Amino acid sequence: MIAYIARRLLLMIPTILGIMLISFTIVQFAPGGPVERIIAQLQGLDQGASSRVSGGGADIGAQAQAQAAAGDAGSKYRGAQGLDPKFIAELEKQFGFDKPAHERFLLMIRNYATFDFGKSYYRDASVLQLIKEKMPVSISLGLWMTLLSYLISIPLGIRKAVRDGSPFDTWTSGVIIVGYAIPSFLFAIMLLLLFAGGSFWSIFPLRGLTSETWAEMAWPARILDYFWHIALPVFAMTLGAFATSTFLTKNSFLDEIRKQYVQTARMKGLTERQVLYGHVFRNAMLIVIAGFPGAFVHAFFTGSLLIETIFSLDGLGLLSYEAILNRDYPVVFANLFIFALIGLVVNLVSDLTYTWIDPRIDFETREV
Repeated sequence: MIAYIARRLLLMIPTILGIMLISFTIVQFAPGGPVERIIAQLQGLDQGASSRVSGGGADIGAQAQAQAAAGDAGSKYRGAQGLDPKFIAELEKQFGFDKPAHERFLLMIRNYATFDFGKSYYRDASVLQLIKEKMPVSISLGLWMTLLSYLISIPLGIRKAVRDGSPFDTWTSGVIIVGYAIPSFLFAIMLLLLFAGGSFWSIFPLRGLTSETWAEMAWPARILDYFWHIALPVFAMTLGAFATSTFLTKNSFLDEIRKQYVQTARMKGLTERQVLYGHVFRNAMLIVIAGFPGAFVHAFFTGSLLIETIFSLDGLGLLSYEAILNRDYPVVFANLFIFALIGLVVNLVSDLTYTWIDPRIDFETREV
């Protein structure tokens, strides 16, 4: 097993390098980089960037307006007419574009190997600091959504498998399919209208992870305040998240229940509960439980952007989206690197979870 883990860890290096190289290459051909954005600001044409950036972006725009001069800059950047070529060169140097692409890529990889992600182009903060500030929101949403969806889907899936074909199985399947078909952001909007000061009741807060006076509260009040704030966003995400795991649990149990060893256990006089939880459960839950790390990462990284926007939660999803809009490449590549690294580690953890649940599975004898 140690040799298998070592091989998997070594394979992560070329995998991450490949991901970063492909992404870096695509960005080189994507129009509208940070230099073009500053030029567009000068021309009054920058409509795509987020208004939430602060600090460095405003300073660069002010410097750009001060450097505008008559004449044609003869620059490779579209819309650079009327700007001093020296100012364009200064912009390129400030953003690191004065070096060839391969040098910039190698420098980025060398820095990322030590988790040095540099500073944001448009925010007066390091990229690592920005990620640390946004991490609690995304972790809260991803963790609680995954836990709740599993707490609902596993008992429900087992019940549906035991009562397969019954009216209970039929109507719960209908409810689950409807919940899965409706996007979570529609649930979020409905919950806002109903319970957050919309047309009906004002029970839950509209924004933020905690209240402004959270630091002054006692610990019990802090815990209640935290759950009060995340109740609606987590509920909205959970409604559309447990359908897949519910049907996976049901089908896994049905497959095991029909096997010969279950019939043998029943013939020995064991009760249905003993058969179900003493024999079937461990084998049937192998796929479901082993998929928990992957489900958490999926919810953590891909399921929160719209929810964060609707409930005004400043998390990693919103940070990544704004970084892409603003061409804030240090933030974009840092998020990509961290997401890829965590995803690869979680895949390894998922495989190891299989062996923890069922020791009969041995990856040591398999090729990676």
